[in-house]
Parts: sequence; C-alpha cells; structure tokens
Amino acid sequence: MNVRPDFSKNANMAETAPAFLSVWDMHSYYGESYIVQGINFNVHEGEIVALLGRNGAGKTTTLRSIARLNSPQVQRGEIWLDHKPLHRMSSYEAATAGLGLVPEDRRIIPGLTVEENLQLAQIAPPIGWSLERLYELFPRLGERRKQEGVTLSGGEQQMLAIARALARDIKVLLLDEPYEGLAPVIVDEIEKTLRHIKEQGMTTILVEQNAVRALQLADRAIILDTGSIVFDGTAAEVLQNEELRAEYLAI
Repeated sequence: MNVRPDFSKNANMAETAPAFLSVWDMHSYYGESYIVQGINFNVHEGEIVALLGRNGAGKTTTLRSIARLNSPQVQRGEIWLDHKPLHRMSSYEAATAGLGLVPEDRRIIPGLTVEENLQLAQIAPPIGWSLERLYELFPRLGERRKQEGVTLSGGEQQMLAIARALARDIKVLLLDEPYEGLAPVIVDEIEKTLRHIKEQGMTTILVEQNAVRALQLADRAIILDTGSIVFDGTAAEVLQNEELRAEYLAI
C-alpha cells in the first residue's frame, strides 16, 4: 500500500510538493452567466481537497470545468493534470487522461445490472480496480451484482457511481455531493469507504454541503464565494476558525 505524504501544515507538504493538478486563471460561464471568476489553485498528488462554499458559490461549476464537460464553457484559463493540458481536451480525452467525475445525479445507466455498469466502464483502457477489488470495497455491490443498477437504494447507487469511477485507471477523483440526500448511517458508510480510498493515496477533490464531514476527511480546504476563492488552507484551520465558517459556510 502506498504511504500517503503528510499534508499537515507542520510538514509543509502542501506548500512544497509539486502540483499534480493545477487550475490557472479559470473563467467559466453558463451562457452569459459568469460563474467561476478567475480562480487559481493546485492539488498535490495524494491530497484530499474539500471545495466548499454556500449554494451558488461555483463549486459544481468548478468540478464540471475541470472534467471538461460541454457545459459550463471555460472561456479562459488553463487546467493541467500531471503535465497534460486538460483545457485543450474534450471530456472523453480528459477522462482518458485520468479524471474520474462522480456527478451529483450519479448517472447510473438504466437497463444494466450493477456488474454491467462496472464492466462498461472497463470496456476500453485504461482499466483501474478489478471487479473483485471493487466488491471487496463495496460488499453491498457484490451482493447485488446481478440487480439492475437504477433499482438500488440511493446510498447503493452512490457506491456504484464511485466504484464505476475507480473501475477506470484514474489519477484524480472528483466527487460532487456524495452525501446528498443520504441517511446519516449511509453517510457513515460512504465516509468509511472514502477514508479507505484516501489511504490508497487517491488524489481527490470533494464538493460537499455537509462541510464539517468534508473537512474531517480532507487535508486541505478551498472556499469559494460568488465564483472567487476566499480561503485556501488546511482543513484543520477551517474547523478551528468559527468566524470563517460562519461567514462563508453558515456553520
């Protein structure tokens, strides 16, 4: 198993480690609506970054921009992953380069079983975790491998969406609201899974309205407000700064 770097502030890794994913002066629009307004940040290999902010701050737009989806439109800026220019790629090319997006709506394919959803993700290289390894991480999916994916519970569909991303050989996992709409006991189960993925050294950007849970998982936090970055530092700093949390996260 990979040994994760220490991203705590005392170790100073976040400031000194070479950037693995870089976003430079990114401006994103939905039509005429100017959502992400010239943001800059780096994510280091093995780091977990919580991307936080109130509703409408630009969090999901940032994830979708990095993943190179057709909407929003990135009208200016650069996005680099492991020295590759994502800003010049389509969403398919970015996925092949190593981006794995788990969208908020999960996008489980109707008519396919759990296993077929996972097999479809592996139909072309690069192939990531084996089915056996995925079922070990998500025992519920193993038990329901022959069940149609869209008939799973909300929590199980979230597990399937994460497993489908890991079925590809990804370099960065992008998670959009993985706890949304789930019962607390299921959130606990998903969080346990994400901690295991974290221990494997998977570089992750996590967007989550449940900011405290996200901060407890993350090494670093980036807070957005109306499309601009207002804080970039350790997750521990946000947890300890009541004034910051009240102003930008309402917690």
